[in-house]
Amino acid sequence: MSDLVCNPLHDDFGASVTGIDLGSPLESAQVAAVKRAIDRFSFLVFPNQDMDDPRQLAFTRYLGEPEVEHVRFGQQGVVDYFGTIGNIDENGNQQGNDHAVTKYVRGNEMWHSDSSFRENPTYVTITCAYEVPDKGGTTEFVSGRAAYGRLAASEKAKLDPLATIHDYVFSRSKVAEVTASHAASLPPVEQRLVRTNPATGDKNLYLGSHAREVVGWSVEESRTLLDDLLERTTRPEDILSHRWRSGDLVIWDNRCLLHRGRPYDADRYRRRMRQTRVCGTGPTLEE
Repeated sequence: MSDLVCNPLHDDFGASVTGIDLGSPLESAQVAAVKRAIDRFSFLVFPNQDMDDPRQLAFTRYLGEPEVEHVRFGQQGVVDYFGTIGNIDENGNQQGNDHAVTKYVRGNEMWHSDSSFRENPTYVTITCAYEVPDKGGTTEFVSGRAAYGRLAASEKAKLDPLATIHDYVFSRSKVAEVTASHAASLPPVEQRLVRTNPATGDKNLYLGSHAREVVGWSVEESRTLLDDLLERTTRPEDILSHRWRSGDLVIWDNRCLLHRGRPYDADRYRRRMRQTRVCGTGPTLEE
């Protein structure tokens, strides 16, 4: 029951996984197998899963504590564990390219790690696809673990001790206004620039659009370093591009992966995916 069939998708990371129904109750051995696959492959796609919100939340709890969705909580004070990725509202209505929500979520088109702006950032993101566009709307991923592995030993020694400030307002305000209540709910936090997987000992760069500056460095010096590292991490040849299909359940490890959404025509196509996240084990500075 715990045997997963994992077919690699990229030289650095990623696997398509069969042999398990994630919408059904799972045995402890199956949960352990999924967690091992996350540590090994970082990105997992489970095709043809029969899911709905209750089953997705139940599966999320197998992997850890569900994370409160920050937008609705920050703007309205409502505790919810789901976010909708796409242009379909809760009543099934399609929101076009000029809709305020569509414009706001374009911030997801920048390379980022989910919730790196929280003191306790996300462990994994779980996304279930229900409606997907025929053209566009892919999601791209790169591995901070592979990027760290490509660095010279001298550069690793320089980067290992550094911490960075991650700031949601810094990143998201580039594309849309952040409400005062939302901003107040997510003050800037410090994160390690280099993280270590506790199960494997593997190290990785922890970067992305939310990383504002290096602690103790000037803004100019910080941007020079962070922009250079991000450029080297996101080389075209290192990108895994996932084209969504209805029925996909995808898990990605935010501790070591960066991702970004790609554009699609929201006037022409419907896109509806439901997303949950699992809390990390604690602040990265304590790792």
